[in-house]
Amino acid sequence: MFVRYFLELPLPAEQVEEAVTRSPDTWMPGLARETGDAGRRLLGEVGFGERGRIDRTVELRFGELIRIPSKTILPIEWHAAQANALFPALEADLEVAPIGPNITQLALSARYDPPLGTLGRAIDRALLHRVAEATLKDFLDRVAASLRAQLAAEAPTA
Repeated sequence: MFVRYFLELPLPAEQVEEAVTRSPDTWMPGLARETGDAGRRLLGEVGFGERGRIDRTVELRFGELIRIPSKTILPIEWHAAQANALFPALEADLEVAPIGPNITQLALSARYDPPLGTLGRAIDRALLHRVAEATLKDFLDRVAASLRAQLAAEAPTA
């Protein structure tokens, strides 16, 4: 299954890219702790909902940064930290792309296979795909808020 969510930040792409290329603990919300592996695997919280929030601890693995002329891509994989056959593993690309001089598109394109085979695909079509969409939206909204706060704090004061 494929899920994509994007938003616009009123910031130059160079600033957003530079912030994203730092250690994930400087911009990723809900980061719990490193698991070793030279900081390439981390534990974090993903979820959705403001009231009655549903969270899951996931193990995150970050790939090598990819720069192409139109955008910068950070590959991310996540899966449930505790063995959970009902929670799909997810492969995603966090994308930073300039739209204008001071506008950046931040996007998350993700792929996952629903658990439980044919039954899982049917449940996903009926309900769980919306859960995946809500989780990605929440994650990217929180990443954007963290980046905005971080870059505002680093901005020179007049």
